[in-house]
Amino acid sequence: MVFSSLLFMFVYFALVLAVYYVIPRKVKNLWLFVVSILFYGFGEPVYVFLMLFSITGNYVAGLLLDKWKDKIKAKRTVLVLDVIFNLGMLGFFKYTGFVLGMFDSIPAVAALQLPEIALPIGISFYTFQTMSYIIDLYWGNCKVQKNYITFGTYVVLFPQLIAGPIVRYVDVEYQLQYRKETIDLFTKGVKLFVLGLAKKVLIANQMGLFWTQIKGDPESGVLGSWMGIIAFTLQIYFDFSGYSDMARGLGNFFGFEFVQNFNYPYVSQSITDFWRRWHISLSSWFREYVYIPLGGNRKGKARQVLNLMIVWMLTGLWHGASWNFVLWGVYFGVLLIIEKFLLAKILKKLPSFFRHVYALFFIVMGWVIFDFLEMAEMGQFIVRLFTGNYGFVGDNALYLVLSYIPLFVIGIGACLPVWKKLYIRTQEKKWSIALQCVATAIVLVLSTASLVSSSYNPFLYFRF
Repeated sequence: MVFSSLLFMFVYFALVLAVYYVIPRKVKNLWLFVVSILFYGFGEPVYVFLMLFSITGNYVAGLLLDKWKDKIKAKRTVLVLDVIFNLGMLGFFKYTGFVLGMFDSIPAVAALQLPEIALPIGISFYTFQTMSYIIDLYWGNCKVQKNYITFGTYVVLFPQLIAGPIVRYVDVEYQLQYRKETIDLFTKGVKLFVLGLAKKVLIANQMGLFWTQIKGDPESGVLGSWMGIIAFTLQIYFDFSGYSDMARGLGNFFGFEFVQNFNYPYVSQSITDFWRRWHISLSSWFREYVYIPLGGNRKGKARQVLNLMIVWMLTGLWHGASWNFVLWGVYFGVLLIIEKFLLAKILKKLPSFFRHVYALFFIVMGWVIFDFLEMAEMGQFIVRLFTGNYGFVGDNALYLVLSYIPLFVIGIGACLPVWKKLYIRTQEKKWSIALQCVATAIVLVLSTASLVSSSYNPFLYFRF
C-alpha cells in the first residue's frame, strides 16, 4: 500500500485517524503500533515477523546496554553483537544474491541453485533507525526505552516506515511520549501531504512515463536522450521528495515532527551543496554513524579521502545490491574529493550560473549511473547522449518532447525556492490563507482524479 493510492487515503488512513483522535492518550502508541504492522503486512505479511524480530532484538539490546551502562566491555560487546545482528539481517536479505553472483563462474557455486531471496520492503530504512537508537544509547545521547510498544512504534510508525525519512530516535524520543496534536500541526500536515501527493502524482508519474518511452527508444537522438534523462532527474526528485513530504504531513496529523529530507537540491552550485540538500536524513546518518567514528577529517588528508570513499561506497551499496550502485557511490565520492581538495577555490571564483551548470551536469550524469542496472545499457545510453546515433532527435522523441514541454516547465519551476519564499512572505495575510485553502483543495481533487484515471503509479524508492 502506497500513500498515493485511493485505498490508503480514503479507507486506511481515514479509519486510522478517526480512531486515533477518539481513543485515550495512553493507548495512542499501541494503536499506531498495531495499524503500522497492518500497513506493512498488507504488502508483505511474511516479513512482519522479520520486523518484529528486529524490534525485539534491538529492544533487548537496549535494555542490556542500560543494565551494563557502567561496564565498558559488556556495553561494547552488546553494541558489536547488535550491529552484527542488524547488518547481518540486512546483508542476508539484500546482498546474498549479489555476493553469490560474483562467484557464478565457479561451478560449485553455480550448481547450488539457491532460491532467490525477496527483499523486504523498507528494511534498509528501519534497520538504520534501530541502529541509530542502539548507537546513541551506547554514546549516552538518549535514554533507554523500556516500553516495548513505544519502541516498536518508533520503528514501525507507518508514515516513515517504508521509505523514510530515516528518523533518529534522539529526534523523536520526547515526541513518542509527550507529543501534542494541535490545529496548527494538523493544518501543516494537510498542506504537506497534498503537496507531496501533487509532486508524486501530477509530476513524478508523468515524467516517469516520458522517461520509460525515451529509455526504450534507441532512435531518440541527442535531444530526446537528454530530455529523457532530465525527465528521470525530475521524476526521482518529485517521487522521493513527494513521498517524504507526505510522510512528514502524516506525522503531523499524529503530533510528530519529522526531519526535512530535501531542500531544493537542484539549485545547488556544487556536488557538496547537492548532498547537503538531497536525502538529508541519509547523509546525516552516514556522517554521524560512519564518517565521524572513522575519524572524519581529523586524521590527515589521506585518511579523510579513505573515509570519504568508504562512506560513499557504503552509500551506493545501501541503495541496492548492484554494481551500478557501487559505481554511483564511487562516482560521487570521487567528485566530492576532487571538489574538496582541487576545485573549491576555483568554483568560488566562477559566476553562480556556471557553478550551477557544472553541478547539474554531474548530478544528471549521476542519475544515468543510478538508473541503469546493466552496464552495457548504461554505456549505450551515454553514447546516445553525446552522439545520438540516429541524429539530433528522432521523430517519435520529437513528438514526445513537444507534448511534454508544459510539464517540463512546471517541473523545473517547482524545483525553485521562489514559491516557498512567496509563501513565507504572504502566509499571514487573510487573502493568502484563503488562497492556500482553495489551492490545496484543487490540487487534492486533481491528484485524486489522476489516480482514478491512471494505473501508472510506481514508487522508485520501494526497491531500496
